[in-house]
Amino acid sequence: MRFYIDPGTGSMLFTILVGVLGAAIYAMRNVLVKLRFLLSGGSKEKGNANEIPFAIFTDSKRYWNVFEPICEEFERRGQTVVYMTASPDDPALSRKFEHIKCEFIGEGNKAFAKLNLMKADVVLSSTPGLDVYQWRRSKDVKWYAHIPHAPSDITAYRMFGIDYFDTVFLSGQYQVEQVRQLEKLRNLPKKEIEIVGVPYLDEMKKRLECAPPLPRHETTVLLAPSWGPSSIFNRYGSEMIEALLKTGYHIVVRPHPQSYTSEKELLEGLMKQYPNSDQLEWNRDNDNFEVLRRSDILISDFSGVLFDFSLVFDKPIIYADTSFDKGPYDACWLEEEMWTFSILPKIGQQLTKDNFLSIQNVIDSCMNDPKYRAGREQARKETWEHMGQSASRTVDYLMKKYQELTSEASKENV
Repeated sequence: MRFYIDPGTGSMLFTILVGVLGAAIYAMRNVLVKLRFLLSGGSKEKGNANEIPFAIFTDSKRYWNVFEPICEEFERRGQTVVYMTASPDDPALSRKFEHIKCEFIGEGNKAFAKLNLMKADVVLSSTPGLDVYQWRRSKDVKWYAHIPHAPSDITAYRMFGIDYFDTVFLSGQYQVEQVRQLEKLRNLPKKEIEIVGVPYLDEMKKRLECAPPLPRHETTVLLAPSWGPSSIFNRYGSEMIEALLKTGYHIVVRPHPQSYTSEKELLEGLMKQYPNSDQLEWNRDNDNFEVLRRSDILISDFSGVLFDFSLVFDKPIIYADTSFDKGPYDACWLEEEMWTFSILPKIGQQLTKDNFLSIQNVIDSCMNDPKYRAGREQARKETWEHMGQSASRTVDYLMKKYQELTSEASKENV
C-alpha cells in the first residue's frame, strides 16, 4: 500500500521536524551552558564570542541591491555586521569590506536551520514568513526587522508574511495603514513602523544620474512579468511573446527569478519555442539596471519592476490585465483596492486580450502620451518618501534600536 503526502502537508511536517530538532538542540545547549557555569564555580562568563550585534539575512542574491546601500552605510560608520546569504554566488561574497562579514550559510532549509539557532541582537531581512514557515524566531535574537524589496503594497506578500517581525521599514504612508489594518483584524500587537524610503531606488537614481547618454538604438520593449498563477506567462503564455514579435520592435524578455524555480517547465517551454534571435533576447542579469536603462517601454503585470522603471527612469509602462487573485496574499484581508492597481492607470496603459491585435498601437500611444508623467510624480510622492536618505535612515534606526536593547540588557544584569 502506497501513502501519498501532498507538498503542503510535506512542508508542514518538515517545519514541525525542524522546530522539534531546533528545540532539542537549544535545550541541550542550555544544559551545557549551565554545566559550564557550575563547573566554573558559579561565575558568569563575560561576553560571548558568538554574539552578533547586527545580522542581515537574504534568501537570494537578487536582493543584494536592497542591502548593498545599507551595508555601505554600516561600513562607513565602522559598525560590525554579519551578512548571511543563502546564495553561494551572491555578489556580496566578492566584496571587500572591513566591517561587514559576508558568509554563505547554505541553501534552503539548511540556511533556515542555522537562522533558527543564531545569536544576535538585531536581524534585518527582506525575507517574509518569519515564524510562519521554516524560519522560526531564535530565542537568542532580540529584535527582527523587515525591509520590503519593492515600493508597493506591503500586503502583496503571501499571507502572514510580516506578522511576526518587531519592526517593518516602509516607504509610504499608505503601507502604514495597511499594516495597522492587518494587525487589528488579526488581533496582533502593534509592531514598530519606520518610514525610511527605498534604499535600492536611491542608488539606482544615483547610477542613472552618472550614466553616459544611451547611443541611438531601435525601439526596445521589455517584457518583465512577475510569477505565480496571476502572472502574464500563466495567463497569456506564448500569446504575449507572439504579439510582441509582430510589432517588429526589439523584444527583451526578463522572467522573474522565481519563475526559474517555481515555473521551470512553463519557462523552459517558452524559451524553447522562442529562442534568442536578432529580434528577441532572454535576459537573466542579476543587476537589472542596464536592461531597464536601455528599454523604451516596459510591459509587466503586478511586479515591483513597474515602479523601478517608471519612478527612476521616468518611462511609460504597460500593465497586462491578469485579473489578479488576492486569495493567497495578505491583500485579501482588506476590502479596499490595492494601491498598486489604483495607481497603475495613472502611470501607464492597460493591455487586455481585446487590444492584443493592436499591441503596436498601444505601445506607440503610451510612449508618446504626456499624461502619464503627472501620474509618475504622484506615485513617487506616495511610495518613495525620503528620497536619497533611505539607507542612512535605516541604519540610524537600527543603531538606535541596538543601543536601546543593549542598555536594557545591561540594566537586567546589574
